[in-house]
Amino acid sequence: MLARVMSRPLAPPAMLLPALIVMLVSGVLPAAFVAYYSVHDTFAGNSFVWVGADWYVSVLSSPEFWWALARSLGFAALVLLIEIPLGIYIALRLPPSGPLASLLIVLLAIPLLAPLIVVGYLWKVMSAPAIGLLPAAAGLLGLGYDMNNPVVVWATLLLMDAWHWTSLVVLLCYAGLRAIPEDYYRAARIDGAGAWAVFRHIQLPRLHLVLLIAILLRLMDSLMIYAEAYVVTRGGPGVSTTFLSHELIQTATIEFDLGQGGAMSIIYLSLVLLISWLFFALIVPGRGKAS
Repeated sequence: MLARVMSRPLAPPAMLLPALIVMLVSGVLPAAFVAYYSVHDTFAGNSFVWVGADWYVSVLSSPEFWWALARSLGFAALVLLIEIPLGIYIALRLPPSGPLASLLIVLLAIPLLAPLIVVGYLWKVMSAPAIGLLPAAAGLLGLGYDMNNPVVVWATLLLMDAWHWTSLVVLLCYAGLRAIPEDYYRAARIDGAGAWAVFRHIQLPRLHLVLLIAILLRLMDSLMIYAEAYVVTRGGPGVSTTFLSHELIQTATIEFDLGQGGAMSIIYLSLVLLISWLFFALIVPGRGKAS
């Protein structure tokens, strides 16, 4: 009898139960606590006074919040402009199959395995004035490399992010390219289509959904960048690389302003979800309403 019961397949709700429990513990409950803090003022960590939307008004009226948001949006836009075309190009240049293709895929996946804090310290060493590879390479090219220059710092962060995450775009695009039936290429060769025509009319349309996933993942992740950027720049020089995530951590954990930090967290999360949803709705017409 017990064997018969254990051999029965689980119903779909039961199969989802472990994932729902993990989401509840790791996502929903912390978000509920943050939302609670965002509408209360706290004293001595255990006394809470209802303040309603006061913290939200305070955050939205702060120039520092809007400047940090602008820097985060600018960084996310530059990341997408660099990593998406570069990832597509590399995926197109990879061998379609064979041992060399397997080796290159493994090598490309290595940066993705590095923890964020490790990536930050690696690039902090690489950008160090006396021993870093980046200042040495810039010197060989006759260029100056000064981490007190905001342009240099932004270029370093973009280079770091491209090294870390372009491989994700490459792997997604490579998988999408391998899923295209060979019959499409045979028909293109019969018609005498060149490489650009094949890319434009066959490969790019078939990569549409793959690129949507890649762009959404990179958009959300770049909007929430914190650890590696903070290790390299500490938000400087000045506040030139103080992104919204840095502003949030500064408010909530260093200044220990839990109410304002909670309100900023809710606004931050809402903005990331709204931007991602708008992007999805624009790229895939009709699906935004359907969802």
